[in-house]
Amino acid sequence: MLPRLDYGNGTLAGLPAYQHRRLQSAMNAAARLIYRRRRSDHITPLLRDLHWLRPPERIDFKLAVTVYRCLHGLAPPYLADDIRRVADVGRRPLRSASSWTLVVPRTRLVTVGDRAFPVAGSRLWNSLPSDIQSAQSLSIFRKQLKTFLFSRSYQ
Repeated sequence: MLPRLDYGNGTLAGLPAYQHRRLQSAMNAAARLIYRRRRSDHITPLLRDLHWLRPPERIDFKLAVTVYRCLHGLAPPYLADDIRRVADVGRRPLRSASSWTLVVPRTRLVTVGDRAFPVAGSRLWNSLPSDIQSAQSLSIFRKQLKTFLFSRSYQ
């Protein structure tokens, strides 16, 4: 069921919170079904026990994994060509050459432009801690990212 909810959720980046309620409602129903709980029972402990991220964090997870794949040559060129590191922009090497900071393209329309993959992905990537950005493999990156987002989701 969750893979069906996650399908294409990278395109949902930047949506307002009220749009996430449908996904959250489906996740809540699935958790209640798994644990055989009533609709009146509190859902947060169930979601925490299942280690499920909330919809905004699920979207961030998918987006960050896609950016990681772009930076490491694991994504299709049509996506990877839009992601650029700050260190690769100038002609001479900068002090930031060892950092993983990305260029955030400028947009004209906040409603649509800020939701585009190069913009939303770069902003999200730049907000991640450097130890997560510099993960050695995709599996390590996914594990560290989920731990980070899970702690942010269920403070």
